[in-house]
Amino acid sequence: MEIEKSNIVRSGAGRDKGKLFVVLAVEGEYLLLADGKSRKVESPKRKKRRHVLFVSSEETRLSEKIKSEEKITNSELRRTLAACREVIQPDQEG
Repeated sequence: MEIEKSNIVRSGAGRDKGKLFVVLAVEGEYLLLADGKSRKVESPKRKKRRHVLFVSSEETRLSEKIKSEEKITNSELRRTLAACREVIQPDQEG
């Protein structure tokens, strides 16, 4: 599955391995990721596509805001990722 803007992904490599992120932008083979806590909207993590695993592409209010490039807050990211964590219940979450 192709990873797009507003998808939820899990880091598969690096010190943040296992953490969930929201894709804020796609720049070629790189993704800009944020989780609202360790990586804020103001300073997203730049990570290669091959180092993340696709988790979800739900259509939520947050995904609509990201796609239309409206301003989003860190609390919105945290809320969305918390809801996703409850659904998938990962074995390890950093």
